[in-house]
Amino acid sequence: MEEISSHKRNAPSPWILPQWAIELLRPPARGLSKLLWEIEFHGADLVPREGGLIIAANHQTYLDPIWISIPVKRPLRYLAWDEAFDWPIVGRLMRLFGAWPLQLEGRDPKAIRRAIQWIRSGGAVVIFPEGGRGHPDGSLKRFKPGAVRMAIEAQAPILPVTIRGAHRVWPVGQTLPRFSPIKVIYHEPYRIALRPGEEAKKRARQETEALRARIASAL
Repeated sequence: MEEISSHKRNAPSPWILPQWAIELLRPPARGLSKLLWEIEFHGADLVPREGGLIIAANHQTYLDPIWISIPVKRPLRYLAWDEAFDWPIVGRLMRLFGAWPLQLEGRDPKAIRRAIQWIRSGGAVVIFPEGGRGHPDGSLKRFKPGAVRMAIEAQAPILPVTIRGAHRVWPVGQTLPRFSPIKVIYHEPYRIALRPGEEAKKRARQETEALRARIASAL
């Protein structure tokens, strides 16, 4: 697929690590996370192994995508802050692991269309509806409707994920991560079907609030 970026719209798609390489990295990532943060995963068996899927989670640290992905044994793509792709090392790593740039302010229809295309082909996309990282006390910011809109348009299920305790590990304003226990909780996936004559935009607003409530329920 064509690489879509706010800075380089016509650049070729970057090379992404093959799935076998990611599978090799999964055990050490789990072991290190267990050692440093006593990480626990709950409900990972609820993650569908195939078919289009949107994984929507709260966002507290730069490590959240790694933690979410550890027990998800299928190819993933991530919608991430477009400006982070310009960071010398982080940006390269993000591309290697399958992240795609998304403008956090305003609308980014090309990035959303690209994600929907991946979902319709049977892929899974990770998105953080808060946009940036949440509040330092762990409370959620207001959710943006992108995840729900993708679910409606792609007719794919949403899998809510709650990351609990991450705000104590690496909150906004802190330079380096600390050692503190965290839990990653996978909720039951669900679908959103529009009723006849129902306005998609209005339903998306309602479902976005419902998604936020689901994720907040396990904080």
